[in-house]
Amino acid sequence: MFFNRILAALAAALIIATYSTGAARAGDTATLEVLGFSPDGKIFAFEEYGVQDGSGFPYANRYYIDTHSDSYLPETPFRAMFQEDGASVEDVRAKVKALGETIIEDDALAENPGFIAGSNMITELSADPHRMLVLPNSYTLSGAEALEFRLEELPMDNGSCHGLGEAKGFRLLQVAQKPGEETALIHEDKTVPKSRGCPLGYRLHGVRLFSPDGAQPVYSVMIAIRKLGFEGPDYRYMAVTGTM
Repeated sequence: MFFNRILAALAAALIIATYSTGAARAGDTATLEVLGFSPDGKIFAFEEYGVQDGSGFPYANRYYIDTHSDSYLPETPFRAMFQEDGASVEDVRAKVKALGETIIEDDALAENPGFIAGSNMITELSADPHRMLVLPNSYTLSGAEALEFRLEELPMDNGSCHGLGEAKGFRLLQVAQKPGEETALIHEDKTVPKSRGCPLGYRLHGVRLFSPDGAQPVYSVMIAIRKLGFEGPDYRYMAVTGTM
């Protein structure tokens, strides 16, 4: 146990040295691929993949979300990382794809991509990273009511991220657009799940809407998570879903 504590301390010191000297700030930004919605709109799925900073191991994660309850489907998400020499991103993506298609086939999701109502890449500096105001369709003269989402970062009790910032959670609101309407609380962290690592901040990445035939329209708000990485800040993604 004493030896493990020494290793942990050395790892933390190495991370701090890397950030403070500026010798390496590569980080790892996952590639995001939205897979789509199920035909009835009850499932939203996306994948993130890349090569982990520091280790160089390829990884892929697939998320399948119940849009009505904003919860992961049973046995999901599917996460994989290959640590063998010569393993590729394509190899690990194939593994999580095979797992994901036990839930729903990719072709069924691809037929229902939804409507991209708003997009804000992590490299975008001119937009507000914590507010997104969108129309539910491209027919601006239809009189459709706009949708506004706001993200608020919250301090958490997870403590310091190796002295490089405080761990944060977030609150997501759907802001009322008409007098008499109430702003809705969509999501609020009480704790930060271990799967997020050490999150230093969040930003709204995009809003995607889907109106299935004969069923209630749904939305997916994509959120980019800036977290502590080995060689710099890492970015991963999550989705908050609901009905309209």
